[in-house]
Amino acid sequence: MLLKINHPFFTYEHLLDSPENLTEIKNFLVTEENGLGLEYYLKETAAVEEQAQMNKTYLVKDKVTKEIVGYFSLRTGLFTLTTEEDDSFDAIPAIELSNFAINGLYRRNHPETIYLGRTLFSQFIVPIIMHIKSFVAVRALYIYALPEDKLIQHYSSMGFHRLSPEEEAFVHNHVKPRYDKGCIFMYQII
Repeated sequence: MLLKINHPFFTYEHLLDSPENLTEIKNFLVTEENGLGLEYYLKETAAVEEQAQMNKTYLVKDKVTKEIVGYFSLRTGLFTLTTEEDDSFDAIPAIELSNFAINGLYRRNHPETIYLGRTLFSQFIVPIIMHIKSFVAVRALYIYALPEDKLIQHYSSMGFHRLSPEEEAFVHNHVKPRYDKGCIFMYQII
């Protein structure tokens, strides 16, 4: 059962809540070339991972036009940080924002809409994370961001932080998925 979110313009649902979603995602468009993996994921992998309980993918839709505004995927996880006392490490229980993209076609059709990424993050992702946090121990939200300065700055403005190069290398050696090769680990305490 989805967390009830009352947004004036948008609604959300799981990818597999409706068979029509699998047809509608074929029109999802990522406009930045470096984000084509996010488009591919939604169209080719998300349904399989949803069925295998590897990721939960959510579509955010326009309430009036029913167009897909964007999507995001969440899953449980953890990351490790070295401790100051010795050479050991602490595991931080967390949730991974494993995919997050805005539909370029929606942006093109609705140029008056601004701050879509921030809106989806603050109005959908954060409430879901906080709801999950009321049931299980979760201390952080993390992402593996594409290594683009503009994107890193955008995530920083939404409260995500980078680790020192040494700490980031430690995280990459312990928990970074192979498909996120080259991406930048960022997190925020929740």
